[in-house]
Amino acid sequence: MPRKTGWIAIALSLACALPAGSAQAQSYPERPIRMIVPFPPGGSVDVVGRALTPKLSERLGQQVVIENRSGASGNIGTEAAARARPDGYTLLLNTIPFVANPYLYSQMPYDPFADFLPVAWLCSSPGTLVVHPSVPARSVRELLQIAKAKPGALNYSAAGAGTNPHLAGELFNYLGNVDIVAVQYKGGGPSLLAALGGEIGITFPNISEAIPHAKAGRLVVLGVTGTKRSAALPDVPTIAEAGLPGYEFATWHGVLVPKATPAAIVSLLNARLKETLTAPEQTRLFEQMGFEIVASSPEEFATHLKRESEKWGKVIRERHIRVE
Repeated sequence: MPRKTGWIAIALSLACALPAGSAQAQSYPERPIRMIVPFPPGGSVDVVGRALTPKLSERLGQQVVIENRSGASGNIGTEAAARARPDGYTLLLNTIPFVANPYLYSQMPYDPFADFLPVAWLCSSPGTLVVHPSVPARSVRELLQIAKAKPGALNYSAAGAGTNPHLAGELFNYLGNVDIVAVQYKGGGPSLLAALGGEIGITFPNISEAIPHAKAGRLVVLGVTGTKRSAALPDVPTIAEAGLPGYEFATWHGVLVPKATPAAIVSLLNARLKETLTAPEQTRLFEQMGFEIVASSPEEFATHLKRESEKWGKVIRERHIRVE
C-alpha cells in the first residue's frame, strides 16, 4: 500500500528546505510548462485545467499547456508525470483515482505517495446523481426501490474503473445495499454522452457537467452528492436527505509535481495557484461551474490525500472491486 507517512513528512519539510532551491526559483519559469491531465477532454479534471491555466499562465509569465494523456483510469498520464524531470516544468492535475487506483490494480506503474510532492488542493465540488428522462424514477427513494426490486437490472455509466463516477456509484451501491451495474467508458465525456443518449439510464457526473443538461431537460437530477445543497442547484436535495443517509461524495482536484522537485519551486507554484484561484473573477468562474475554491497549502493537501486514500480503500475492499 502507499507509503503515506513518509510522503506527508516530505511535504511538511518543504518550508524548511526553501533556501536550497531559492536561486533556481528566481529564474523559474523560463519556458512553457505542461500540465498533464490524465483523462480525456470533457471530464471534470479537464474542465478545471482549462478554466485555470489561462490566468495561471499570466501570473507565471509563461504559458501553461494542457496535455491530455488518458488511459487506465489515469494511470498512463500519471506515470508520465512521475517519470518527468523534477524541474517544475511538468505538473500533474489529478483527482480521486490518484489515491484509489493502488487499491484497484495489482500492478501500479507509480507510487502516488513516494513519486510525487503535493503542491495545492485547488477546489472541491459535489457530484450529482442523474437519470435519463426514460428512467421511471424521480427521486432517490424511487431509484432505490427499483434497484432493490430488480437486482442487477439497472446500469450506470462511469468514466473508467476507479474514476469519480465509478466510485460515486459504488458508494451508492454500498450504502443502499443495491447492485446497479457499472458500465465503463473511456472518460467522463463518453460516460456522460451515454446517459444523454439514453444508452445508459444513470450516471454520476460532476455538478458542472450536469447543470446545462439538467436545465435543457435532457437529464433529471435526483440528488447532489455533497453534505449540503449546492447553490448551483438549490432545489435539488442531497442524496443523504433524499433517501440514503450517510452518503457523501466530493470531487476534488489538485496539482502535484514529481518527487525531488526543488522546494522553492513547489512554494512558488503554490503561491501562484493561490493568487490565481482567489482572484475575484476566477472565484466567480469556478463558483458558476459548481466548484468551491480551496487553494490549500502543500501540507493541507497531503493530509487530505491521506484521508481520501483511507476512505476509498475501505469502499473498494468492501465492494470487492479489482481491475486486472
